[in-house]
Amino acid sequence: MSDPMSPATFLQALRDEGLTVIEVGDWRTHNRNHKGPWGPVHGVMIHHTVTKGSARTVELCRHGYAALPGPLCHGVIAKDGRVHLVGYGRTNHAGYGDDDVLQAVVDEQTPPADNEANTDGNRHFYGFECENLGDGKDPWPDAQLEAIERAAAAVCRRHRWGAPSVIGHREWQPGKVDPRGFSMDEMRARIHDRLEDDQPTPPANPTPKPPAKPKPKPPARPARPARPAFPGRGAFAPGRSSASVQKLGEQLVRRGYGRHYRVGPSRSWGEADRLNVQAFQRSHPQLRGDADGYPGPLTWHLLWA
Repeated sequence: MSDPMSPATFLQALRDEGLTVIEVGDWRTHNRNHKGPWGPVHGVMIHHTVTKGSARTVELCRHGYAALPGPLCHGVIAKDGRVHLVGYGRTNHAGYGDDDVLQAVVDEQTPPADNEANTDGNRHFYGFECENLGDGKDPWPDAQLEAIERAAAAVCRRHRWGAPSVIGHREWQPGKVDPRGFSMDEMRARIHDRLEDDQPTPPANPTPKPPAKPKPKPPARPARPARPAFPGRGAFAPGRSSASVQKLGEQLVRRGYGRHYRVGPSRSWGEADRLNVQAFQRSHPQLRGDADGYPGPLTWHLLWA
């Protein structure tokens, strides 16, 4: 549970994450707060706009339309990766969704399937609308996907949230399909890696300190193996054999999850592989809800994190 950031802190968080931010009009005070409270906030929600053209998209998200007055989000992420701030406070982006999903976000667990609309999401989520037609064919440029990753990570970093605090609209409200065209599991994995890998820059210290006594150098750590590309869920099934299965088994052993192997990892998928993967999944809060022993994109990313 967190109080929302101030507009100035929100803006700085986005810029600190390396984003190009455009302030649109009176965004700091443009909101729907007269319709209800904003906060406590629990997470970040990602949407697509079903529009084409950045200028038109920003204008629509700022003002809304007759049936749904604006602002329709806090930030619009354009195709070129720039973030346009159009409102701050309560905005019309999430609508009513599933309280079980909200609880999963609070607990930083894998969200369950949404089947209810009984909880006010406009109160509890930051919202980013992303310029895309949402037809499954309109491409998502790398610059835009990276901006989504950075924007969500910026909010999570300031609130000390993990990647499971980021969900798509389709995971919140029954009947919604956005964002269509990329996997939210893969996006959460990217956000997780950014939060894990990026270290905050230490503040400048104008007061000189006396030189510290040299410390003995710690022994060199063995190099971490590079994470191979996820081969797809179909690579891990009874009767399947591939180098990816063997790489998975070898990494499980490195991470201490190889106790079910009697001989050792091989190229052929077997029950020992499944049980070792399941043990790894059960050790991670964001994977426990779906610990079936079959690796998906998030399991794959975390195994090499």
